[in-house]
Amino acid sequence: MQPMPGLEIYRDIVRPEWVDYNGHLRDAFYLLIFSFATDALIDRIGLDDATRTARKRSIYTLEAHINYLQEIKLGAQVRIAARLLGHDAKRLHLYLEMFADERAEPVAASEQMLLHVDTNGPRSVAFDADVAEHVRALVDAGAALPPAQYAGRTIALPVARSV
Repeated sequence: MQPMPGLEIYRDIVRPEWVDYNGHLRDAFYLLIFSFATDALIDRIGLDDATRTARKRSIYTLEAHINYLQEIKLGAQVRIAARLLGHDAKRLHLYLEMFADERAEPVAASEQMLLHVDTNGPRSVAFDADVAEHVRALVDAGAALPPAQYAGRTIALPVARSV
């Protein structure tokens, strides 16, 4: 298996109910897989279910982008590499890449902005000190990696130039 840039955070297999009429993973299920990987990352930074419940804290997704790079089919074994590209007191800039089977190149990438919230409000709040330390450690761990290839993209048609 090829090494992945970032922390391997999640694995799954493309299930029959996730496949579309073309025999490919349906676009919505890429996001589902990335969502499961995000949940694993949230646990990794110290916000597992017990902690979220006890502290009345959670993570909300503010924005998510997906790049569909290669089709994958039923039974493909997928793995997700995660890295934090940045953070502030309340937010995480998350980058995920999905790999399938033995492929060295990603089949999809997702960039997300996540917000830490007090669920009593809900309202945004700064990370607790222990969680903030885990976040800094993950950002530091990814600092030496090559740039995130599909981060920072926007969606737009080229502007037509008049002749």
